[in-house]
Amino acid sequence: MRADTTTTSGRAATGTAWGILTAISLCHMINDVMQSMLAAIYPLLRVEFSLTYAQIGVMTFAFQVTASLLQPLIGMATDRHPQPRSLPFGMASTFCGVLLLAFAYRYEMLLAGAMLIGVGSAVFHPESSRMARLASGGRFGTAQSLFQMGGNFGQSLGPLLAAFIVVPLGRPAVAWFAVAAALGATLLWQVGAWAEGRRRAATARSDTALRLPRSIVTRAIAVLAILTFTKNIYTASMSSYFTFFTIEKFGLGPQGAQIMLFLFLGGMAGGVILGGIVGDRIGPLRVIWFSILGVLPFTLLLPHVGLVATGVLAVVIGLILASAFPAIVVFAQELVPGRTGTIAGLFFGFSFGMGGIAAAALGVLADARGIEAVFLLCSFLPVLGILTIFLPRPGRLIAG
Repeated sequence: MRADTTTTSGRAATGTAWGILTAISLCHMINDVMQSMLAAIYPLLRVEFSLTYAQIGVMTFAFQVTASLLQPLIGMATDRHPQPRSLPFGMASTFCGVLLLAFAYRYEMLLAGAMLIGVGSAVFHPESSRMARLASGGRFGTAQSLFQMGGNFGQSLGPLLAAFIVVPLGRPAVAWFAVAAALGATLLWQVGAWAEGRRRAATARSDTALRLPRSIVTRAIAVLAILTFTKNIYTASMSSYFTFFTIEKFGLGPQGAQIMLFLFLGGMAGGVILGGIVGDRIGPLRVIWFSILGVLPFTLLLPHVGLVATGVLAVVIGLILASAFPAIVVFAQELVPGRTGTIAGLFFGFSFGMGGIAAAALGVLADARGIEAVFLLCSFLPVLGILTIFLPRPGRLIAG
């Protein structure tokens, strides 16, 4: 049974470059700390600039759709001509966006800062995901999880940093976190030299032939994209509006609301590492089934329980839901060998883009019907996980 379910661990898992994976994960954490700062300071921005929920949604849209439009294009370009040395320049764009958020005095400047952060994400994710796969030594799920864990952990830190540093000191304190970008850029420049040498060796022995008929691959990629869409609508509702939900329903202050958001994002950080490790043992398809459908009972409960139960459910939902994404990325990379950047750009970009569209739409719904209506609607989204039945069985992905 193990031979049928293990699509990625059937290869020899030797030569895993743990130091490189740790460095990439650390830089992902730095990148996403600054990105999460955007959503974390929404309550401050709403008061300071008198923003509506719809305007907050448009800010998320500006950030995420910028990344969505660029990431697949960058991924396709770097599959042809990998550019590991480009990563420091992506982080420099995020650095500029964070500074703009810190010192903006008009709403349009906030939008520009959000878009610069999106550009940084678009450059960072495809190439760094390729580096993670190169460093995996065959442990593709584990490597993808470690890479993504850095990002999720960075996202979970954002609300805490906002609650205990930005809220007391004011919005200009956001600029201090840009210092980490300079450190990350320096580290990425050094990692790029290692990646260049490993890439040439990997390219020489790579197999880029499809293992399944093109029609099956296309259908499977479409299903995985829908599952990512489902996951990220729910994630967008939590990251953009969970603070407002807890403030309105339970009367929490800004710091208490940020701590509640941290519980959800912290759960996601744990889920993303478990998803890849477990996927290497039992196969990514089983992880996808469990993650998308298994979270449904908990999402249905969330809008109807008290404060303590809401905090517990936030952790559980984040843990289960986040375990799907490493499995989805690895499964898609196995479907389309040799297109690591394209797949990473598509799914990370799709993740950002759909989250941005969802955030804008949910903001309009929140203005019209109230914030609780958003969470009632989103609680049913995991039902779409039943589409996993249309994915090819794991044994068919193993090369002849």
